[in-house]
Amino acid sequence: MTKKIEVKELLEAGVHFGHLTRKWDPNMAPYIYMERNGIHIINLYKTAAKIEEARKAIHKIASSGRKILFVATKKQAKDILSEKAKGVNMPYITERWPGGMLTNFVTIRKAVKKMAAIDRMKVDGTFATMSKKERLQVERQRAKLEKNLGSIADMTRLPGAIFVVDIKREYIAVREAQKLNIPIFAIVDTNSDPREVDYVIPANDDASKSIDKILTYVTEAVAEGLAERKASREAKKEEAAATPVAEAKKKETPVVEVVAEAKEERAVVAEAKAEPVEDTPKEEAVEETPEEVVESPAAESKIEGTPTEEVKEEEKTPKAEEKEEEVKVETPKAEEEAGEVKEEKASGVEKKEAKATIKKAAPKAKKEVTAKETEKTSE
Repeated sequence: MTKKIEVKELLEAGVHFGHLTRKWDPNMAPYIYMERNGIHIINLYKTAAKIEEARKAIHKIASSGRKILFVATKKQAKDILSEKAKGVNMPYITERWPGGMLTNFVTIRKAVKKMAAIDRMKVDGTFATMSKKERLQVERQRAKLEKNLGSIADMTRLPGAIFVVDIKREYIAVREAQKLNIPIFAIVDTNSDPREVDYVIPANDDASKSIDKILTYVTEAVAEGLAERKASREAKKEEAAATPVAEAKKKETPVVEVVAEAKEERAVVAEAKAEPVEDTPKEEAVEETPEEVVESPAAESKIEGTPTEEVKEEEKTPKAEEKEEEVKVETPKAEEEAGEVKEEKASGVEKKEAKATIKKAAPKAKKEVTAKETEKTSE
């Protein structure tokens, strides 16, 4: 956690000194504490509050993975800013601000790629094949690109925010950031307009101690944001490594459940086989077969014209047999008469079927009658 901002430290660093009263900007009035010896004194309590606000915003941007571009071209701030920006691996501009650095970023990237191409030429050996004059020209070009754009070689896209020291001097950078809606953090002195900046830090932008103190607070917040991002990435990697194991376990459990269900089903089937469930169909079959046997003589007797009482012939008395014979002798005639009636009523196929049944029934009846007569004669 970043240390708390102490007003005493800011006072010792000379953050409270402003510009001459005749050079002031009226919009800075809320941040001015008093006037002494023709110089405005900045309210350090408000400065501390604004630094804390800027630190929270910068921490959030850094933790999101976006870059913060530091800009300071004045002599007092160059070395300090480059050192602090390198410490947190952020891009910075300490030489002349290249026009279109943000608004024409594609062209700037081409210049950076050209610098990388020259470096590849030195490694490949093509640089050695050039003449002495060509090598000298390429080296000068490389040095110039390194001086102006070397610090932003790793910035592959537009920054998430810019931090400016002295917005009056770096007004081009401020205008480009405003045009692209990039958040602006800036150290604003009493001679500047704070309305052009999103996060104002009212402080002395001329003293090296003041710049160093404020940049220290800011870069600490950036470092914390980067550390938080790194920790979150590591946590995600650990989760990603742990999830396959958990998923494999989840996949294994259904297999075990399926096996258990299969075992239960097998046990139920075995119990069902053990129970006398199969005996009932056999009994039914046994019961059904006699019915069919009993019904079959009746059906045959209807087709053949014979009485159903032939099954009980042995039990009948001789008198009953004589009566039956008389009845049977009469049956062919009755059947013939019934056949004639059916022939008159039936039509088409029905007539043919009726005739066929009558023809089949008559000979059988005659044979039975003759058989019975022969039995009587034999007796």
